[in-house]
Formats: sequence, structure tokens, C-alpha cells
Amino acid sequence: MKFNRKAIAVGAAAVTATAGLLLGTAASAQAADASHGCPSGDVCFYPGAGWNNDQPSQTYYKYGTYNLSNMYGTYRIFNNQTGGATMRTCTGYNGSGCQGYLPAGWYIDKDMTPINSITLEP
Repeated sequence: MKFNRKAIAVGAAAVTATAGLLLGTAASAQAADASHGCPSGDVCFYPGAGWNNDQPSQTYYKYGTYNLSNMYGTYRIFNNQTGGATMRTCTGYNGSGCQGYLPAGWYIDKDMTPINSITLEP
């Protein structure tokens, strides 16, 4: 049985191109979606260690530092930013004493009592 190498190469290239388009579309659509009531590109806070019926109590959108007030006890923090942006919690005001990084697409349940600011970073 003979195979036409040119036909196989063209067919494989078409399959690869189609798969690339499908994957690109799926990734773009996923990145543009809101999740648990948190708009794409935002960092959202939910009171307690749950999703609060998909109703965040605070949302933050722009890169920078945010000083917090009146946030005590456990909150679920969801980083729904895009493009690999991170979020940090800080024990001091104006972004001082920051701890770890919460990657895009991840959440954490955190005691916010000692936290006084957060940073959103590209």
C-alpha cells in the first residue's frame, strides 16, 4: 500500500491549524467569562469560606495597591484576573508586609483580620 506523503502532510497541517484555532477560541472565551459572580479581570472577595451565592462583597479591577478597612474574619479571595496577573495580601497599609502571590484563576480562604491592604500586579 502506497501513501501519498504530500497529501498526508497537507492533511496533518490542516488538522493542526484547525486544532490551534479551536484551542485559541476556547482559551479566549474562558478568559473572558465571569466566574462565581466575579467579572473577568477582577479580584473578588466573598464573606466566609464560600462563594456567598456568587455574590462578591468587594471587587477590585485595576493594578495597584488598595488599603482595606472593616474586613475581619475569613473571606474567600478569588483572582479572576487575566494574563497571569497576581494578587497579594499585605499586613501593612500601602502594600507593605506583603505575603505570597495568588495566581490568576486561583482562590484562597484567608483570615483578613491582620490584613490591611492588597496589591494587584501584572
